[in-house]
Amino acid sequence: MEFESILTYGALGDGITDNTEAFKKALSGGKCISVPEGVFSTGPIRIASDTTLRLEKGAVLSFIPSPEIYEPVYTRWEGVNCYAMHPCILIRDAERVSVIGEGTIDGNGSYWWKSADYKRYHQSRPETEIEKRFASLNPGYETQPGGGGGRQCQFLRPPLFQTLNSKNIEIRGIRLTNSPFWTLHPVYTDHLIIDGVSIKNPYDSPNTDGIDVDSCTNVSIRNCTVDVGDDGIAIKSGSGEDGIKTGRITENVHVSFCQVFSAHGGIVIGSETAGGIRNIYAENCSFIGTDRGIRIKTRRGRGGAIENLTFRSLNISDNICPIAINMYYRCGCDDKTCFSLDKLEVTESTPSIRNICIEDCHATGSKASNGFIVGLPEMPITGLTIKSSSFSLSDNPSEDIDKSEMYEGLPEITSRAVRLRNVSAEIENVSVTGSAEAFLIEEGCSIR
Repeated sequence: MEFESILTYGALGDGITDNTEAFKKALSGGKCISVPEGVFSTGPIRIASDTTLRLEKGAVLSFIPSPEIYEPVYTRWEGVNCYAMHPCILIRDAERVSVIGEGTIDGNGSYWWKSADYKRYHQSRPETEIEKRFASLNPGYETQPGGGGGRQCQFLRPPLFQTLNSKNIEIRGIRLTNSPFWTLHPVYTDHLIIDGVSIKNPYDSPNTDGIDVDSCTNVSIRNCTVDVGDDGIAIKSGSGEDGIKTGRITENVHVSFCQVFSAHGGIVIGSETAGGIRNIYAENCSFIGTDRGIRIKTRRGRGGAIENLTFRSLNISDNICPIAINMYYRCGCDDKTCFSLDKLEVTESTPSIRNICIEDCHATGSKASNGFIVGLPEMPITGLTIKSSSFSLSDNPSEDIDKSEMYEGLPEITSRAVRLRNVSAEIENVSVTGSAEAFLIEEGCSIR
């Protein structure tokens, strides 16, 4: 494989020159391009089919933090098909693309995070010209579901790296940091390998998930390190009516030998679940200092069948809650009906969770509780198996029990045990220590 240097296209790694046009020419398809040591400032770039991009050690792609240069593209943003800002790197309608090497992709996220935080608390509608442009492109956005990223004001920040409608993609070895929004976001992608990738965002950077696998099939994630300001490795499939209409499932995802630090969750399913999620296998991973270890989150209105999930040989330490399976997820919803304790009518927007195996998973130092597993009265969690596992509280639990998971509408409790509500489960050879009782069994449960 013979590589051409990006320098031959006029690029300069001086940290000042705008190299957008050089990357546009170099990555137009059918080439192997190398980026040498240096800081290569650029606007958003797109990689075409049959391209290999290699970032050498010391090479940095540094993305310019100016919203006006991230032109609208039709994509999926927080589970809804809509126009949003062009991802920093986009692989779209492409095949056989590789991004490899030891270099860094830097989204220069500070500007984006500060803007998003301000708008979250001080702005409820589009105000800038850019936001008004997106509002005109996305009629009805006011009623579209969101996850707290800023849909209400149409400040639709770019992910750092997105694959869209593509197949046979590999991403190996590189470092991703300071993402404006979600970091690595594969959407509608088939046969994807993510191997040895390092992702680092500050813990207080909003909505900077590590990896978001979104309506994708046949995905392998291995040997990765993720340390971010939201969920670590997340599996999604669209949200609400739009996600149900699109109907693109996520299936056959294998996560192995990964480490996740600090994130809101280690391995996370949801909360965008409308297209369905099945055949997910996570093994031999460590979740260190994450808020939750295994996390499944959805609610009424999200829709989708979540099924056939296996979590095996996971080590979870110094977390808030090691297992959180939550069908009362509160974020991004003002409709109190979604959090009713009554048994409501089952519709196409009612999510379901079934056939989950948690085996040889061990948690120590949990700060709020030993577990949170809550289904819906009309759609209990079924086929849950927990076996050969152990869960232990910290000697001095430092978090309130209700911090175990982001929920709304449930009765308050005083027990730090594994909370079970509206769930059918088989529990075998499981040790739970640190709480007065191992399990708090509430209504709607069948436990063996």
